[in-house]
Amino acid sequence: MTNETLSDILAVARARVEAALDAQLPGASEEPRQLHEAMRYAVLNGGKRVRAALVYLSGRAVSAPEERLDTPAIAVELIHAYSLVHDDLPAMDNDDLRRGQPTCHIAFDEATALLAGDAMQTHAFQLLAQASALNFPGGPALPMIATLASASGSGGMAGGQAIDLAAVGQQLTLPELENMHAHKTGALIRAAVRIGALAADSVDATTLAALDNYAAAIGLAFQIQDDILDVVGDTAVLGKQQGADEALGKPTYPALVGLERAREMAAAQHAQALASIATLDARADPLRSLSEYIVNRTH
Repeated sequence: MTNETLSDILAVARARVEAALDAQLPGASEEPRQLHEAMRYAVLNGGKRVRAALVYLSGRAVSAPEERLDTPAIAVELIHAYSLVHDDLPAMDNDDLRRGQPTCHIAFDEATALLAGDAMQTHAFQLLAQASALNFPGGPALPMIATLASASGSGGMAGGQAIDLAAVGQQLTLPELENMHAHKTGALIRAAVRIGALAADSVDATTLAALDNYAAAIGLAFQIQDDILDVVGDTAVLGKQQGADEALGKPTYPALVGLERAREMAAAQHAQALASIATLDARADPLRSLSEYIVNRTH
């Protein structure tokens, strides 16, 4: 890496994607106003922007032109935001706090939150399909759309949420828990990394596989750390209710293997992530640092 710190890199990526999101979302004064207000509320209310950062950093690792990364980063964040809005609904996790603010259905109403999630999901694909920087002969728009759709549907986040809901109050095995989170959390993280790499002029199958293995490892590490923070975190820092998973009877890594073993598992996934991209050059150093951040974060 250069003299840039990971904090600097993430701050630049966050500012870049948030400016792009603000520009690409419908204005709050446009009709239907309440729907557009809810969309902007759900998307522009902070967040770590890890998935958007992964688009930028994966693209950077293979020298993808930056102008091709903005729309994919927006699309990933829109899909993530829609999934959170829907997950928070009373029919799902019934959460009333997200990123330190009332959840979308609390700030507005359930019907508006549901429609806002629907609209954010479709807007993500519309932007990818229309992005001029991605639509040229042999361009990456179609592979990106296919990747994001696969990560969002029944084989990805939606399927993971269905497994999660069915598992409430159940005792899952470790492979079953890993499978659930590979879909619910890991699928979009893997998509973000792949989409960033697809923006390059050329990327070989070996590099794509290395990045995918990296993404699978950090996706699992991210979820394990989330589960740990649900036990040891502070609500004011987390921006959501501490202990919510335990209160709902959800299967988690600490509940299944204990807190210390869960920490060891997160560290092991970090090591696996680093090993996966060991052959990549210094352009991938921010990805290496991001993996460390994921297992050490406090919110």
